[in-house]
Amino acid sequence: MEQWIDLQTLIWLFPLMFILHDFEEIILIEKWMKGNSTRIYDVMPKRIADKVMQQFSMSTAQFAVAVLVIFAFVSSSTVMANQYMIQGFLGNIYFFTAVTLVFFLHAFTHIGQSIILRSVTPGAVTSVIVIIPYSFVLYRSLLVNEVVTWKIIFLCLPFCLLLIPIVLLGHAIGKKVV
Repeated sequence: MEQWIDLQTLIWLFPLMFILHDFEEIILIEKWMKGNSTRIYDVMPKRIADKVMQQFSMSTAQFAVAVLVIFAFVSSSTVMANQYMIQGFLGNIYFFTAVTLVFFLHAFTHIGQSIILRSVTPGAVTSVIVIIPYSFVLYRSLLVNEVVTWKIIFLCLPFCLLLIPIVLLGHAIGKKVV
């Protein structure tokens, strides 16, 4: 794949891949949640179903604002990775690695949700056809070009947990602003 697309282009494609995936979620989430709330309660324990409903019951506009907040972190991590590649000011590959790892792992939550709920959930289609293939190509290229190592990837994994509050903050801002 490297002969067709260079590593910097792959890095700059990250915000586009994020937007493709999140457009699917933005378009589908409100209607899907309304149409599947009983299924969520049928399949999940009440406490978990209550949290899912509380977290994701929002309008399309509210969810779009949440995505915008998260997109700021996706974009800044991409700029920092590009700066790292050209040895520029504010270059940082660790932040990019953590954010892209969250993106990659997030794909499997959509697949898991679809399996548990026995339904195609918002984000599941682009998880399979966009996120997972892009992530494999990106990480293969980062590793082959020695921009990251497996040590860096494993070092960044725990920091993925620190990004979860950003997602929750985005959801809270979306609900407050709109």
